[in-house]
Amino acid sequence: MLTLLLCGVLSGAVLAAAAFPTAAFAGMIVNSAASWYVDLPSDLQTPPDEQTSYVYASDGKTLITTFYDQNRRDVGLSDIAPVMQQAIVAAEDTRFYQHGGVDVRSLLRAFVKDTASGQTAQGASTLTMQYVRNVLKNDPSLTPEQRAQATVDTPGRKIQEIRYAATLEKRLSKKEILDRYLNIAYFGDGAYGVDAAAQTYFSKPASELTLPEAALLAGLVQSPDAYNPVSGDKNAALSRRSYVLDSMAKMKVITAAQAAAAKATPLTLHPQQQPDDCTSVPSDHNDWGFFCDYLRRWWDTQPQFGATVTDREQALKQGGYTIVTSLDPNIQAVALRQSLSVYGYDSRRALPMAVVQPGTGRVLAMAVNRHYSLAANPGGGTYPNTVNQLIAGGGGVNGYQAGSTFKMFTMLAALSQGRPLNTTFDSPSPLVTRWPASGPGSCGGKWCPINESPSWMDGPRTMWNGFGRSVNTYFVWLEEQIGPQAAVAMAQRLGITFRASSDAALAANAASWGSFTLGVAQTTPLDLADAYATVAAGGMYCAPLPVLKITDASGNNVPAADPSCHRAVNAEVATAATDAARCPVGQQSAYGRCDGGTATNVNAILGGRPVAGKTGSSENNATETFVGFTPQVAAAATAADPDNPNDYVGQGVSPSVNAAVARTLAAALNGQPYASFPTPSRALAFGAQAGSASAGGDGGA
Repeated sequence: MLTLLLCGVLSGAVLAAAAFPTAAFAGMIVNSAASWYVDLPSDLQTPPDEQTSYVYASDGKTLITTFYDQNRRDVGLSDIAPVMQQAIVAAEDTRFYQHGGVDVRSLLRAFVKDTASGQTAQGASTLTMQYVRNVLKNDPSLTPEQRAQATVDTPGRKIQEIRYAATLEKRLSKKEILDRYLNIAYFGDGAYGVDAAAQTYFSKPASELTLPEAALLAGLVQSPDAYNPVSGDKNAALSRRSYVLDSMAKMKVITAAQAAAAKATPLTLHPQQQPDDCTSVPSDHNDWGFFCDYLRRWWDTQPQFGATVTDREQALKQGGYTIVTSLDPNIQAVALRQSLSVYGYDSRRALPMAVVQPGTGRVLAMAVNRHYSLAANPGGGTYPNTVNQLIAGGGGVNGYQAGSTFKMFTMLAALSQGRPLNTTFDSPSPLVTRWPASGPGSCGGKWCPINESPSWMDGPRTMWNGFGRSVNTYFVWLEEQIGPQAAVAMAQRLGITFRASSDAALAANAASWGSFTLGVAQTTPLDLADAYATVAAGGMYCAPLPVLKITDASGNNVPAADPSCHRAVNAEVATAATDAARCPVGQQSAYGRCDGGTATNVNAILGGRPVAGKTGSSENNATETFVGFTPQVAAAATAADPDNPNDYVGQGVSPSVNAAVARTLAAALNGQPYASFPTPSRALAFGAQAGSASAGGDGGA
């Protein structure tokens, strides 16, 4: 009966409508509402949850960027200024608190007014009806045609709005309806919901809106384009603001004097374009884009956010997550400054650097002397900005050869097999190996590697001074003893990923990969820093993690933010390897077995704090790498030409790379307690049989 009546009203049956008193008409609607509830679209029963995800630095306050399809963030009424709540009612539905979702009096008045024109009744839509319309036109479960119908001015659409609005008013309180409306209404400039609008126009949360600001925003809803104070007619916006203030005074929620004062307030805007995605990171932090890019790639691998990459991307853009990342702004600033101290923004060479926390895998900084941008370099630089992942790899970037830093994996594998640090070998240059080879680097049909500085490297070496002096032939010999496959497997256990197809093929048949220990595979600073962080953490591998905390739109913690760790190396083995790794940086091992290193400037920069690490140079100095670690932090950087991987970066850059990493470590340790490395067991230092040539003697220690 109600549907027939409404059809009659909306199609011209004025006399039939007039036969019903207004109160009785409204009562019929409300009484019928309960039976209609089960027919409501799901998005009206449970509000849509398409909200912006916010990404912050580790302080939880500094915004890195946001991700969204609609710039919207739901807030409760307690987080919306009371004047904003009053203003929207005054602007759109002054009888909101008197009607039951359908203002029959206004509906009939609008019908009578429009009948003469022969058009469908216009206006008279309550806040509840407008809320219904907003939900339906954004309901993803409806077809595009059905969503379009939600805004078509027809009797059928109006009847549907009335029916759904009356149903909702029966089920929801006025506060709930007002909150839902304020969180879904469109305010122009891409801002959905009042909190996004407050940020977009005034750079403040909805809770801090003043009376003039609230009236301006409330006036936008009727026509977001016509009344837009940023891109539209400012005078029209002010006129609409005055209308809202007068309406508020008429409703007696403010006084006439307050309305007059607000009208006299100059239009003061602080527009802020909400960033979206990693290329929109604020310009003063555009180097953070590389970290943001890594965060997004990491997110796409997490099954907690969906079954497919598409589902996970949708969750990021619509789920309303609050993501507090592990990016430390202070460490990041130092890492960038140190990268730029080696190569400027205009250099074709790059120094990507990653900083990782041992024991959690959390990534504290990712810096490189590039702007993360698709735009041309500021000032017309020769070498363009980039969105390529130069620090963590992926997207076609396989990484860089890290040279002798890979000797760590051979040493760990040998220690795991019971060979002590004092394992001794008279390291000739060249060394005739068992692997066949031809051309440069071969002798007599075998591969014959050499030492870079024979006078300093040749002769009896142990893992301590072989690692400290980076003796190639010692570690190739050691790899022969344990089998290259053991060294490759160890690298993989510590998170080294072979992205290049040629490296992956060699890793799959590693028994013949004798040169692996010399770092001929491509890797990234992030993988390398995390691998050495595993050693620093006593053999506990933690997958690289770019977040501290993630909460969903309801404030629930998401477990994806928890570290993912497991034991990859025996703790005693990791301790022994750490002891040898103190030799390259100019410190002394627990048993006094270091006698020179390739990065002795690191010790001076760290001011005597316990530190370990390793340098690495690829063939012809095409890359120069240093990775350093303390018990609390690890960092790695590689000097390379990303576009010409075989280009010569120069042997002379190595001390600068070492210093850049060391200064970054020092900054990360600022304020942290002094922490020592543990002493390795004598069994792993000198072996069970002192004096044995195969096991290595303790040399009288």
